[in-house]
Amino acid sequence: MLPKNGHQRNVFKMKMKPSILLLLVFLGGFLSAQEQNPVYDEALAKSLGADDYGMKSYVFVILKTGNNKTNEKAFIDSCFAGHMDNIHRMTAQGKLLVAGPMGKNDQGFRGIFILDVASFEEADTLLKGDPAITSDILQAELFHWYGSAALGKYLEVSEKIWKKKP
Repeated sequence: MLPKNGHQRNVFKMKMKPSILLLLVFLGGFLSAQEQNPVYDEALAKSLGADDYGMKSYVFVILKTGNNKTNEKAFIDSCFAGHMDNIHRMTAQGKLLVAGPMGKNDQGFRGIFILDVASFEEADTLLKGDPAITSDILQAELFHWYGSAALGKYLEVSEKIWKKKP
């Protein structure tokens, strides 16, 4: 609330000016803290498809238990062998960056994929090569996800740390 008489208003304005100046200095400091990264590698960022924040869009896939409740062991084994083949194929194509199973849970979540693709349509095309999904033993739920563009670089290290082929 502003003071009512003229003298008090002038004093109030004089007190406000340093406060506004302090706020502007603070905001200027905050904004300058968002300056360029001193170790930024433009060529690397471009090769990874990174935006100005070092991020990019992916398709995040949650694999859930499907509606096919068959107990036919040979069929299930065949579907999961094909599932693993598709995982290796997508990885070799540079499209699958992260894959792994989830622990037991009440939501029926079985695993995740992070796909380095631009659209759900491209993700669907890749997932059509997975017999566990096409036979409805697993269902795939797709989500847009925004994460570090460097995510794919971990694959180079990943190949060097497993003793037994997953």
